[in-house]
Amino acid sequence: MIALASDHAGYALKKDLEEYLASKGYETKDFGTFSEESCDYAVYGYRACRAVTDGTCEKAVLVCGTGIGMSLAANKVKGIRCVVCSEPFSAKLSRNHNDSNVLALGSRVVGSELAKMILDVWLENDFEGGRHQRRIDLVADIENGKEL
Repeated sequence: MIALASDHAGYALKKDLEEYLASKGYETKDFGTFSEESCDYAVYGYRACRAVTDGTCEKAVLVCGTGIGMSLAANKVKGIRCVVCSEPFSAKLSRNHNDSNVLALGSRVVGSELAKMILDVWLENDFEGGRHQRRIDLVADIENGKEL
């Protein structure tokens, strides 16, 4: 299951992506917001990320105006590796090398069609492990307050 969340600026794109994912057979859970009324991105991003860390959802897709605010909030949640992508190549490598489990998109940066391309690439790629695992472990050490 894929968790979805947005703020008011990302609401329309989130709804487009929700329909798109359903058409491809993905199950989603929407953690809000549920309108274009002004709201705080951190609330909804946090709820979706908690669903990833507690195992309710495998991954999450977050949408705000730029993707930056959502990614900042998401990366404060222990166990989350969120990336902001505005093109498919970074989405691919974020999965292959960084084992990202949350994708943030900016509705004011990418249109619906480009967002779908980025999402497809992100979902279709897997973590390669190997030398990249050591780096993921180092990031986890930082998250846990360990000195490097």
